[in-house]
Amino acid sequence: MRPSRALVLLVALLTSLPLIPTTAGAAVTTAAKPLPDRVFAPYFEAWTGENPATLAQQSGAKYLTFAFLQTATKGSCTPLWNGDTGMPISSSVFGSEINALRANGGDAIPSFGGYTADHTGTEIADSCTDVAKIAAAFQSVITTYDVSRLDLDIEVESLDNAAGIDRRNKAIKLTQDWAAANGRSVQFSYTLPTTPTGLAPSGLAVLRNAVTNNARVDVVNLMTFDYYDGRQHQMANDTKTAAQGLVNQLATLWPGKTEAQRWAMVGVTEMIGVDDYGPAETFQLADARTVYDWAVAKGINTLSFWALQRDNGGCPGGAAADNCSGIAQGTWEFTRIFAPFSGGGPPNPVNDFALGVTPAVAAIDPGGSTTATAGTTVVSGTAETVSLTAGPAHTGLTATLSASSVTAGGSATLTVAAATTAVPGDYTVTVTGTTPSATHSASFSVKVKGTVPDGAVVNGGFEDGTLTPWTAPGDAIVGTPAHSGTHALQVTPTGSGNGQASQTVTLTPNKAYTLKGWVRGNYAFIGVSGGATAGAWTSASDWTQLSVPFTTGTSGTVTVYVHGWYGQPAVYADDFTIS
Repeated sequence: MRPSRALVLLVALLTSLPLIPTTAGAAVTTAAKPLPDRVFAPYFEAWTGENPATLAQQSGAKYLTFAFLQTATKGSCTPLWNGDTGMPISSSVFGSEINALRANGGDAIPSFGGYTADHTGTEIADSCTDVAKIAAAFQSVITTYDVSRLDLDIEVESLDNAAGIDRRNKAIKLTQDWAAANGRSVQFSYTLPTTPTGLAPSGLAVLRNAVTNNARVDVVNLMTFDYYDGRQHQMANDTKTAAQGLVNQLATLWPGKTEAQRWAMVGVTEMIGVDDYGPAETFQLADARTVYDWAVAKGINTLSFWALQRDNGGCPGGAAADNCSGIAQGTWEFTRIFAPFSGGGPPNPVNDFALGVTPAVAAIDPGGSTTATAGTTVVSGTAETVSLTAGPAHTGLTATLSASSVTAGGSATLTVAAATTAVPGDYTVTVTGTTPSATHSASFSVKVKGTVPDGAVVNGGFEDGTLTPWTAPGDAIVGTPAHSGTHALQVTPTGSGNGQASQTVTLTPNKAYTLKGWVRGNYAFIGVSGGATAGAWTSASDWTQLSVPFTTGTSGTVTVYVHGWYGQPAVYADDFTIS
């Protein structure tokens, strides 16, 4: 049978595709082999300068997803690590580290895209308009590092670039045909944002286009965080419902697959601790254990989280950060829960315990106090000594424990007392327990009864060391710079958000007031909205006080806010008052 003209042209194209040669350096010598049917591969932030092999050895994560590959400028067809011209696709860049991962029984998954690339047009298929060159870029990474899977992290503007989506899927198809012709095993995973019930239409369109182009998608990896829907989330439950929704959607795209085969296409990436939205979307250690058991039972393909460098308790009570989780935890504790998923990883702690506070909520009058029981139980192994702490400190509130340590299975009494000057409002006290094997925490919610004094901005100087009661997704309390005291608010805008922090204040209706606040940085805004509308802004390299006169409406309620500006550096705020 004579081959068709189309087949002849396709073979000619595949055999003529340019490949970027491997440059000198630490050669990747281990032959590529497929990843396990189940793999735990947390993201490694490649721009930090840290050694991924060292972090893998310390944490027990044998497989890592390397983030990210992108072009240096829009219009380029050359992928670079982090878009950095000093970090080309070369065995001298991460080659020896990938060899070390393999020597320890693991491997690497290079990831193209990510938020920054997808937002700036430097994701390879958004940047490069030549499908053959995009395919050549994929192939250069595969051959340089001898890997068996590429990850494509597609979000924000890349989800709306129909031409880029089509080019990317055509390049996947070309690469898969090239791999088959060269005896290689190559998988592609799509990492996509999700809702709690499955992919949004934009993500589904990416997969639908893949089907149209006959591009095989091996894994659909859901980013089960950053929902930004204004709800309080139970993150483990939302992971389950999002994945179930995806499996239902995959049935419409690949109707020939069985349900088990569709579950085997599912990947899940959590954001450990506090995600970019804020405390309402916090993935706790208990969530990790729930997700692990569920992932094993369902037979999903990939379990991951963002990111390996965040797996520590270096900033408890903080916001989302690159280098810590924002919750109380032991170093590598999430990794040690997830590592056994791909086999050969370290087991969950042999000696483990659980910690809870009963009751979990209470209300007290200014000048009063309340007690609760901080109880521990043995989960596995033998009972170890649990060191207990309670905090953070709140202005006007004290939290003490009857014992600084107990043997797992024992309990201590938590006492929270409010001074007569304590400002009414809602507060959270966190009890943290630590043993040589694990760290766990539990929350106790306290309402100080009464009416917030007229004109009061609660925690206006941020000296509580927490954001409460400010709603401030993505923002954080910092120790420097501070206008007064030892704390201030860092407001961090993004390309798509201004980083606004706000709180609701109840004042006397139809009365004139002045909001004052100290700010520092470019494009720093303060103001009120809701029952009144007024604002002011400045750009200042040092602390500057802004004043905003306003008059309340019939309700007397206003929202006090501070924010920066889109795409600009962080600004700082401190010492808010209303008079």
